[in-house]
Amino acid sequence: MKKIVVRALPLVLAFAYLTTPVRSASIDPVIYWNGVAAAAYTAAISPAPAGTPAPLPPVRPGQVGPLDFAMVHTAVHDAVQAYEKRYEPYGGAIPGATGSPLAAIAAATHDVLVNIYSIYPWVVADVDTKYTQYLAANGLIGDPGIVVGEQAATNILVLRTNDGRFAPVPPFTGGTGPGEWRPTESFNLPPGASPPTPTGPPPSFAPMAVPWLGEVVPFTLTSPTQFRADPPPPLTSLRYTLAYYEVKAFGSLTSRFRTPAQTDLGYFYADNFILIWNRAVSAIAAHHVHRLGDAARLFALVSLAEADALITSWDSKKHFNLWRPLTAIREGNNDTNPLTVGDPNWKPLLNTPNYPDYTSGANNLTGSATEMLALFFNRDNVTFTVTSNYPLAVQKTRTYKRFSDAAQEVVNVRVYEGIHFRFADTAARRQGRSVARWAFTHVLRPVPRHD
Repeated sequence: MKKIVVRALPLVLAFAYLTTPVRSASIDPVIYWNGVAAAAYTAAISPAPAGTPAPLPPVRPGQVGPLDFAMVHTAVHDAVQAYEKRYEPYGGAIPGATGSPLAAIAAATHDVLVNIYSIYPWVVADVDTKYTQYLAANGLIGDPGIVVGEQAATNILVLRTNDGRFAPVPPFTGGTGPGEWRPTESFNLPPGASPPTPTGPPPSFAPMAVPWLGEVVPFTLTSPTQFRADPPPPLTSLRYTLAYYEVKAFGSLTSRFRTPAQTDLGYFYADNFILIWNRAVSAIAAHHVHRLGDAARLFALVSLAEADALITSWDSKKHFNLWRPLTAIREGNNDTNPLTVGDPNWKPLLNTPNYPDYTSGANNLTGSATEMLALFFNRDNVTFTVTSNYPLAVQKTRTYKRFSDAAQEVVNVRVYEGIHFRFADTAARRQGRSVARWAFTHVLRPVPRHD
């Protein structure tokens, strides 16, 4: 190995050389195929291309994304560990692996994606094209690693068969009593100010989106109710009253209290949360992870935690059925709380998503992702960036020095956007963190070495 003589460098350059993370090409396949998966997910939840027949039910809603990514990345993890054997597989061991891990990663990703997006022919065609081109460009056509990846994908697909996705449950519309969630209307808010979906706001008075999600078989938990939140505060409590007035003041479309910086932060995090954290993890992996198996495990762990956190959130949402701030403030004079003053004309900064308030899905996702990242790196103080593609966001990139800093901002954000009570955000963050800790200690653990 070539010896590096640091003393020959100027002091400043030497320090930079020693402290700047070295970008390693060894994890490029994991990042590339994550990008393919993200593009496929985005295409599946976006309107069909012009001239393309709309897919038959079940149409894939955006909220299912964490389940999709968990399936893709556990298959990729298992494909890599068939060679490395450093960490436990998720879907089962694959003995006798030969060929290239690159071929295995490609085949695992391809096979999961074309299966779960099979009703979207334009998505399948794009994944097929990228797969063929990747194998050809890397000299992997016919490589034995393809069989390894196919087996990894098959293991995951079989494991997740009949897991409750797209179960035929009746539409859920909540109730009409004080505190009960019910479908809300959408408004003609400023251009681009819509919920975090590529297709814009939900129809007015739409029933709960994906009402079956809270009953899906979790990936790592013992049941969807394992980390169900404690009940929200009573409508007549001081905690509810304070949260009511906070979101009424700071979350209003025409708020006099929310600063321009807070408004821009709200717009920044109005982007699709699943893609926000997918991009963030990809950037973190590129900057801080240098081994193929470690990168695959990082994506798998974060995806597993996010999937189970969202299942947990939907269980709590449907179980507690708490109304959104939009309904609460408009019904403030009829909520049994003498201290709340209603406003029948109140509007939030963003359109209200069509599912109950408690607990926040965005904070469950963020809490699980940030906690898993801290567990993976064994520290919270890691500098990283988050990017947003939301049209109204002026600042498109934000840098954090701690994972927990981003988690705290998202708690505040959902209040600024006018779509959550603060207690729904903090309870969700706790849920997400609990899910991440459970997943980290129960799956994909290091394999003991017996040297």
